Amino acid sequence: MKEIKILARAGQGAITTATLLGTAVYESGKYAYAFPHFGAARMGAAMNAFVRIDDKPVRDKSQIKIPDYLIVIDSTLIPETDLNSLVKHNGIIIINQQNKEKIVKETNNVTIYYVAGNEIAQEILRRPLGNTVLVGAFAYVTKEFGLDSLINSINKRFKGKVSEQNIELAKRGYEYLK
Repeated sequence: MKEIKILARAGQGAITTATLLGTAVYESGKYAYAFPHFGAARMGAAMNAFVRIDDKPVRDKSQIKIPDYLIVIDSTLIPETDLNSLVKHNGIIIINQQNKEKIVKETNNVTIYYVAGNEIAQEILRRPLGNTVLVGAFAYVTKEFGLDSLINSINKRFKGKVSEQNIELAKRGYEYLK
C-alpha cells in the first residue's frame, strides 16, 4: 500500500486534489481511498487530505502520519524541521514553490521536487490555484497512474471550460518535471 498526504489551507483545493488522485488511481485499475481532515471549517485554516493506493480494496480509514508521498500545496505549512522526517524512506515530496526554475533535491533517500504550481495556474486560470499542476507533477514522478487516467479523472470531476483548464494545468505539471 502507498500513502499520500496533502498539506494545504482550506480553499486551496486539497480535497479536490485527493479526489483527483483517488479517481485517477481507480481509472488506472487500482483501488484508492481519499479523505480529508480539518479542524476549524474556515477559509485559510490548515488542513490535510489523504489518499491510500493499493492493488486490493483499502480498508484502513485512519489518518496518515508518515506517508510515502507528500504534496505540499502551501509551503508555509511545512514545519521547520528536516524534510526527510516527513515521508518514509525513499519517499517523494512535491512542494508548490514560486519559482520558474525546476528544482530537484535528493537527500537521505528522499526526493524533493519544487514545482511552480501557482505561477502556472496564474497563467491559465488567472488565479494562483496550483493544486492540479501538482497532481500532474505527481503523476509524472511517481508513475502511480498515467496522464490519461488523470485526464479521465478531471473529466469526471469538472465539465466544460473548467475541465479543459484543469487538463491543461495537469499536462503542464506533468511536463514541468520532464
